[in-house]
Amino acid sequence: MFTKIIDVRTRGRDELVDITGQVAQAVRDSGVTDGLATVYVPHTTAGVTINENADPSVVADLLAALDAAVPWRQGFYRHSEGNSAAHVKSSLVGCSVQVLVRDGELVLGTWQGIYFCEFDGPRSRRAIIAVR
Repeated sequence: MFTKIIDVRTRGRDELVDITGQVAQAVRDSGVTDGLATVYVPHTTAGVTINENADPSVVADLLAALDAAVPWRQGFYRHSEGNSAAHVKSSLVGCSVQVLVRDGELVLGTWQGIYFCEFDGPRSRRAIIAVR
């Protein structure tokens, strides 16, 4: 199995960063022609997802919907650091995605991209890509 760690620097509290190119490069670097790529985010206030990367309004809509569903401030939050919403969003989105690899390339739909999801930034983060 080939692994690569990528650094992701976020600039805002909530942000989706397109990492598709970095994952595709890791697949090429791995030499795997047919297999599976896994992207894992080892953070409790971040995640990773696959969604449309052609129209930036989709990213804005995703972030707005998550904010509406999980507001930053709630009277029932008990976590003392004040970032409970980020933890909830991370659990909802998830910390890993898998993408098929065929002929040495990611198998993604025409409009799909892989996004690192920041919910408690700005921060220096990382994602781990495993290809097998």
